[in-house]
Amino acid sequence: MGPARITLIFGIVVVLLLGAPQAAFAVDVLPGAAMGWLWALPFAGLLLTIATGPLLFPKLWHSHYGKIAAGWSLLVLAPLAFAFGTAATFASLVHTLVGEYLSFIILLFALYTVAGGLLVTGSLGGRPAGNALVLGVGTIIASIVGTTGAAMILVRPLIRANAARRHNAHVVIFFIFLVANIGGALSPLGDPPLFIGFLRGVDFFWPVMHLWRQTLIAGAVVLVLFIVLDVWFARHEPPIPIRNARIRVHGLVNLPLLAAIIAAMLASAVWKPGVAVTVFGTSLEWQNIARDIALIVIALLSLRLTPDEHRATNDFTWEPIREVAKLFAAIFVCIIPVLAMIDAGRDGAFAALLDAVTAKNGNPNEAAYFWLTGGLSAFLDNAPTYLVFFELAGGDVHELMGPLAGTLAAISLGAVFMGALTYIGNAPNLMVYAIATERGIRMPSFFGYIGWSVVVLIPVFLVLTLLPIPPILVLP
Repeated sequence: MGPARITLIFGIVVVLLLGAPQAAFAVDVLPGAAMGWLWALPFAGLLLTIATGPLLFPKLWHSHYGKIAAGWSLLVLAPLAFAFGTAATFASLVHTLVGEYLSFIILLFALYTVAGGLLVTGSLGGRPAGNALVLGVGTIIASIVGTTGAAMILVRPLIRANAARRHNAHVVIFFIFLVANIGGALSPLGDPPLFIGFLRGVDFFWPVMHLWRQTLIAGAVVLVLFIVLDVWFARHEPPIPIRNARIRVHGLVNLPLLAAIIAAMLASAVWKPGVAVTVFGTSLEWQNIARDIALIVIALLSLRLTPDEHRATNDFTWEPIREVAKLFAAIFVCIIPVLAMIDAGRDGAFAALLDAVTAKNGNPNEAAYFWLTGGLSAFLDNAPTYLVFFELAGGDVHELMGPLAGTLAAISLGAVFMGALTYIGNAPNLMVYAIATERGIRMPSFFGYIGWSVVVLIPVFLVLTLLPIPPILVLP
């Protein structure tokens, strides 16, 4: 899936959808309250396949993962159409793919393409001090260029630096923890859930003003744990030859292009022309359409302006973004009934879970918001999960930034931090995993990675739940 094909497909989809008759689909919605737990089985099956496929049948998986993902999607769409009608099913599909997934994957495509044009040469050492420096810098810049951007800039040089080490998978695992997740908690640019909050009216600087303590603690503790583990591994391996090659950054034209991506995202939130196009009941605002077009143009400019040898030296291929695009398309489709049941609130199948976020005295249970938002974000996409709990907490942005600031902090931290618990919790996780595997790193399986995250991250999150740090996250 090269950039020309992506652009062509995007254009064809927009033209066909805008030109097709839509009246019959304008008001049909899926009745989440009428759905039972069986509707979540295809989503669970997809997750299980993603988890076990690369381990149990790797050759079949890598050759046909797109077809397998499409098969699970059909197991959702066909029963939905039969039970609730073609109109409601198609309207929900369009809303998911055009209203949510398309913008999501276009942003990832732009960040992946532009960041892939930045080439870092020279020796980063592959030693604990150099690895800790890379993870620390990546954690800091993740809230500026996004977790995806930071991950794509630094993951390849980090892998190259540690290629000769006997034990190197842990370096990538902690890279996912810190750079692809925890580091994105301080800005709407850092992680998609916070950007959704920004679009809903949360002040741009609210995350850094209210979440910096928790982010500092989580980042520092995890980084220290990494240093201890990396030093231990290094002492049990042959010494790494010391190289004095100077660190150089090539493809600097991509830095202003990264800035242009940030500007496009901010402009789409600030510029409100009040004009929208309705596509089968889904409203597409002009500022968002313009943003997506701008992101594609920026990505194509990066391909045009970056010397081919930079990407070749970077071992840049389209396979990681192709895998992410296909698997997340299936994830977005398969969670349609799951999110419909969650949206049904206490009338839906998830009523027991939603009741848990309210304490006996009627106040929000901030610890429950943190763990439920985080737990679902680890397996669902963290952006729509954030939105569901944002609305569950009342959806009043002034209340959530004021008296309910602790609740908004709990939702934000849960969505961002706990995306690190699985490979599918946040899009950069899967991209980093795919790149590392492609480069020969023996990454743990889906459940093996969860084992790492449970041992390393869950104790840190428990500490954050108990620490009396404003906004206070305390157990009831």
